[in-house]
Amino acid sequence: MPADTAPHLVYFADPMCSWCWGFSPVIHAIQRDFGDALPIRLVLGGLRPGTRVPMRDADRADVREHWQHVHAMTGQAFDWSFFDRPGFVYDTEPACRAVVVLRRRGETLALRALRDIQHAFYAANRDVTDLAVLSSIASGLGVDAAEFERDWLSPQAAQDTRADFALAQASGIRGFPTLIAGRGGDVPYSLVTHGYRAAEAILPELRAWLAAR
Repeated sequence: MPADTAPHLVYFADPMCSWCWGFSPVIHAIQRDFGDALPIRLVLGGLRPGTRVPMRDADRADVREHWQHVHAMTGQAFDWSFFDRPGFVYDTEPACRAVVVLRRRGETLALRALRDIQHAFYAANRDVTDLAVLSSIASGLGVDAAEFERDWLSPQAAQDTRADFALAQASGIRGFPTLIAGRGGDVPYSLVTHGYRAAEAILPELRAWLAAR
């Protein structure tokens, strides 16, 4: 991991990971409670990048089960009409690349982009593998649509996205959401959570961790 020199968090996530959607309010609560005192760096993990085969009935049943668990545990909204969509290819690379491109304008915008893409996919049944949809979301964040599309289509954007995937793998990340905390210098990173945990559990731990520094 990069040698940051102040307390920070690194959040490994994928816009099309349902448990990351469930974890979105927790990330918002961390931003609200800690702000600049504990900044969050976002790394796109690559849940199912490069998928080319449309979802089968068994795939839809598996995804629906995950979504039901997330909804039951977190209360996050889901548009179940997604499962009526024919021939959907569950490729998470385009949405990850969109966040990587928007992250160039700052981590705060990247986290907003992650949340907006998640909401579009899970709660509004929009196809976030479609560049036109991603461009619309970027425009809603105040980014020029033509500029976003040019950046998204560039070889550099694809390369930067693959670099995020490689960083997640090199860091030993095997699932999302994963949140780790760094103190700077040579102090090893501390695991905050691998998988979903509620804000009520995480926020007190982060306060104690930050105070102990």
